[in-house]
Amino acid sequence: MAYSDYIPKGAVSFKIAKVAAPCVFDFVLLPKLTMLALSAAIEPLRVANQISQQELYRWRTMTPGGAPVRCSNNLSLVPDAPLGTPARGARAFICSGVEPGETVDATVTQWAARQAAHGTSVGAICTGAFTLARAGLLGGRTFTLHWENQPSFVETFPDLVPTPNLYEVDGDLMTAAGGSASTDLMLSVIEDDYGHDFALVVSDMCLHGRSHSTHMPQKTARSAVIGSRNRHLIAAMRLMQVNLEEPLGVEAIAGEVGISKRQLERSFAQHTGLSPRRYYTDMRLARAYSLLSETDLPIAEIAAATGFGGTSAFARAFKAKFDTAPGKFRKRW
Repeated sequence: MAYSDYIPKGAVSFKIAKVAAPCVFDFVLLPKLTMLALSAAIEPLRVANQISQQELYRWRTMTPGGAPVRCSNNLSLVPDAPLGTPARGARAFICSGVEPGETVDATVTQWAARQAAHGTSVGAICTGAFTLARAGLLGGRTFTLHWENQPSFVETFPDLVPTPNLYEVDGDLMTAAGGSASTDLMLSVIEDDYGHDFALVVSDMCLHGRSHSTHMPQKTARSAVIGSRNRHLIAAMRLMQVNLEEPLGVEAIAGEVGISKRQLERSFAQHTGLSPRRYYTDMRLARAYSLLSETDLPIAEIAAATGFGGTSAFARAFKAKFDTAPGKFRKRW
């Protein structure tokens, strides 16, 4: 049965003026893509069709050669078609997931560049921005990708800076960080196409607490994570986050946020159970872990990028934290 003949029935309806033709979405699937991010993008489109009882949106999945693709959860998806020319006015999205540096496909990269050159809107979901970057489609644009993969992205493409937000719309460039952020992006599309009230009903049907803003950060505020509203502590953590390559001293951090070193130490002990120095080191080691996992940067460069004086100091700190040397850790991957 053709999809145009299959619009799910439901108990909720919303009257939309008859559309002449559906908007088309092409989702290009790369190995190890995140299934949650893909389904979170498609489901709002399906719900929009259901509650309007007409085909507002149509979608298909594609891979090079039409081959099945294995997702990050080890389930395989059979695409609808091989890579091909999108329909006029279609919106295309590159869908990626874990280990994006390893799963970038030259065929898909060339396809993305070619389609964009011919006027197709080519966006990205989760870590699809790696492909867009290699295709030369992100220069001077506002975009995002999953926060876990942003450190390796910035190291790989130092001239491109993603935002920390759930999704971004920069003209014809749409990017979503993955997970339920894909739903937020599609709800914004639906609202632009059919209005706020219709998008609100779609959001309710998806049981999705919509962000309503492209400027909503992916990660919860650190104050919520550690159960604190201590503005000095949060400011200190932000300072640490933006000074990983050249770490600040604890006394300098305290001075920057307007409290004494002792007050800062008490706040960290109370809310994190760690000293400021230990917390800062763990933050830098988390960045190093990401870079070792997702880039081919030499260990010496990773040590420098995370504020360690040299490879010896870095190796000692990494082994103390993760119980393995950086070189051995990398070999596992």
